[in-house]
Amino acid sequence: MDIKEKIEGIVEKVTKDKSLMEKFEKNPTKTVEDLIGVDLPDDMVEKVVEGVKGKLSADKLSGVAKSIKGLFS
Repeated sequence: MDIKEKIEGIVEKVTKDKSLMEKFEKNPTKTVEDLIGVDLPDDMVEKVVEGVKGKLSADKLSGVAKSIKGLFS
């Protein structure tokens, strides 16, 4: 399994579905397990969860940076 590919897919789904985002924020491990649809070892699931959280944070920061840049353009 390609973890990076799974992370990208989960991020895409979570960012497009507000209820799924809320579910992820409340219980990220369960949400990831449900989205992957495969029972993975806990350490693998945690890596995916951390990757999704990191990607979501990076995307939010990028959006904020673009907004700020737009103020000065």
